[in-house]
Amino acid sequence: SPSDRTTDELLQKGVLILNKPSGPTSHQAVDYLKRVIEKDKAGHSGTLDPGVTGVLPVAIQDATRITNALLSAGKEYVCLMHIHSDVSREELDKVIAKFTGTITQLPPKKSAVKRQNRQRTIYYMNILEIKERDVLFRVGCQGGTYIRKLVHDMGLKLGCGAHMVELVRTKAGPFTEAQMHTLQDIADAYHYYKNGNDYHLKKMLLPIEAAVGH
Repeated sequence: SPSDRTTDELLQKGVLILNKPSGPTSHQAVDYLKRVIEKDKAGHSGTLDPGVTGVLPVAIQDATRITNALLSAGKEYVCLMHIHSDVSREELDKVIAKFTGTITQLPPKKSAVKRQNRQRTIYYMNILEIKERDVLFRVGCQGGTYIRKLVHDMGLKLGCGAHMVELVRTKAGPFTEAQMHTLQDIADAYHYYKNGNDYHLKKMLLPIEAAVGH
């Protein structure tokens, strides 16, 4: 049973939900994590831009085989959008409604995929707060959706332009922000583990099965 596995077993075939910091690429963040837990093999599922923070599931050692199952899984973000001119709440609501459901998106020039129009599904978009021209909203979307491009396209539809100020990923497949840990917290837990106390690290490590719960 997954719940009966030892910390050593989970380090060989487990998943850690990293709270990716702002600055490093997803690849660099995973590389830091590998050094912290002294493993030579780890893979993330779904790249986050360097400035984006939040949920980054990292599969360790033998668990890396499940990363592809998470790439296409749904994602959720909280985004801060800055609109370039004053618009009414009614106009904003209309544009958000137009961009909910199936949309056509052209990936940005700096992307890992072929640059051609493709369809993506926006499951929901909810405004959390508005302060002058800044709009904080939550969006749930199909894997492979570019939120920066979504914001840009909504700005064009509003007729004044808009750009993404900040982005945090709050969900990736079955994983949520409540399960994520900072690199420092993981480093501290691993230090205790190396000194005979695996309590904190074992709480952080999830079995490979958790990654396909969705």
